[in-house]
Amino acid sequence: MSARRIDFWESKSLAEMSQAEWESLCDGCGKCCLHKLIDDDTEALHYTDVACQLLDVECAQCSDYPNRQKSVPACTQLTVDDVEEFDWLPVSCSYRLVAAGLPLPEWHPLITGDRMSTKDSGNSVAGRCISESIFEGELQDRVIRWVD
Repeated sequence: MSARRIDFWESKSLAEMSQAEWESLCDGCGKCCLHKLIDDDTEALHYTDVACQLLDVECAQCSDYPNRQKSVPACTQLTVDDVEEFDWLPVSCSYRLVAAGLPLPEWHPLITGDRMSTKDSGNSVAGRCISESIFEGELQDRVIRWVD
């Protein structure tokens, strides 16, 4: 009887991961690229279906990932130093899950071996959001409930 293989996200802390391991944790959902609002009264976080101008809304991938912070200075780059602040990420976010010592979801590409599994499982914003570059109106009118 062989022992179950332990994967890097189960055996390493976020701080111990290589850059390649860190990047591979991202499931490609695009939820972090959606505009968010904070309720002034309750401090509750609300996601909208309006995405960063760099997000390709059909595939939920950044169109200029290496240069995103130059193009969009407000773009947040997740780092291990920010782990304590990951509560703004959706509960399904792999960085948040690993930081909390929880398993990756069964649809995660590292589990399935298929980069399309996030989209195929319905856990992606692909085809469900609009770009801020064409958005007109008020963000509070675009609050969504389908982000966990």
